[in-house]
Amino acid sequence: MSIEVKVPVLGESVSEATVGQWLKQPGEAVALDEPIASLETDKVAVEVPSPVAGIMGAHVAAEGDTVAVGALLGLIETGGVATSPAPAAAAAPAAAAPAPAAVADDAAALSPAVRRAVLEHGIDPATVKGTGKDGRLTKEDVLAAAVAKQAAPAPVVAAPAPAPAPVAAVSGGRNEERVKMTRLRQTIAKRLKSAQETAAMLTTFNDVDMSAVMEARAKYKDVFEKKHGVKLGLMSFFAKASVLALKDNPSVNAQLQGDEIVYFDYVDISVAVSAPNGLVVPVVRDVDKMSFAAIEKAIAEYGKKARDGTLTMADMAGGTFTISNGGVFGGLMSTPIINPPQSAVLGLHRIEDRPVVRNGEIVVRPMMYIALSYDHRLIDGREAVTALKTIKEAIEDPTRLLIDM
Repeated sequence: MSIEVKVPVLGESVSEATVGQWLKQPGEAVALDEPIASLETDKVAVEVPSPVAGIMGAHVAAEGDTVAVGALLGLIETGGVATSPAPAAAAAPAAAAPAPAAVADDAAALSPAVRRAVLEHGIDPATVKGTGKDGRLTKEDVLAAAVAKQAAPAPVVAAPAPAPAPVAAVSGGRNEERVKMTRLRQTIAKRLKSAQETAAMLTTFNDVDMSAVMEARAKYKDVFEKKHGVKLGLMSFFAKASVLALKDNPSVNAQLQGDEIVYFDYVDISVAVSAPNGLVVPVVRDVDKMSFAAIEKAIAEYGKKARDGTLTMADMAGGTFTISNGGVFGGLMSTPIINPPQSAVLGLHRIEDRPVVRNGEIVVRPMMYIALSYDHRLIDGREAVTALKTIKEAIEDPTRLLIDM
């Protein structure tokens, strides 16, 4: 009996997706709820689970096809026998690398990001201990296994027979490779270009002395991690400082919707995270009501989900303000682009020792440039500069974060 597998509901306002990868090939056994295909939407990669246990039937949609919600993807046969790989030759060594079919079967249960790492590095998932939730493999587990594999001494084998001399490559070759943009990358391109064309975007800059925050982190990081199970990072300080700035300057936390301005009495911060397929911005909600530890835990969980390719549409819905940390990649200064329909985005950058004047003397301090890009249609320059100055002052004197100054 053939069971149809259709494109599931993908989220609010999402009507179609692209078939990114078939995780099960015709003839392979499929368990109930086992992922059989990966779909790429405008925002995330979504795995399609099998509705029944059986045998993978025909693929109706091919990889790269655009499919609408409810469209037929493929078939699952509930009566039949799964195909199995041909038996290995008697002379095959017992210690040979895992068969590709076995790797594919193990990889099918992994997230897209982990699956790609497994296939790229030729790692057998069964030989790697997972450190993720419920023992699940993470991308870092696979990369660590790949490094260990490269560091291991090569086995001593008999010298092979001389191979024919290879044909010399043409020197100075100029090659090109054309790769179709993923749906996520296309959407990122459209949204960023739309933001530039729609908003009256302007950026204001300031610099921040990070001495106080760095001293606080050094003093409390061990106790903080022991108590809360998460590291004390910079993002929680900047998130709390942003809350102060947004509460004092409501228009920076507002949005234009038609001919109306929508003001929010809450702060939902979108945190820009680099994922395998591009930049994504999951939302930490009600930051104004959260503790430092709760913020750090939420950001860490989103970072892991982004790397594993398990972010959902709900994770990225909404948001009233964005923080983007280009400093983790070494960026010294940038003009971040607004994340529509939001009206402002805070850009963080790398920390470096620079000479500054304090009390009439030149001293060296760990400094960071910060930038606030904003929609000038809604936010006046005075409000933007004031908001950024509030963030600067709160970071340079973290006590302000505790007494709401």
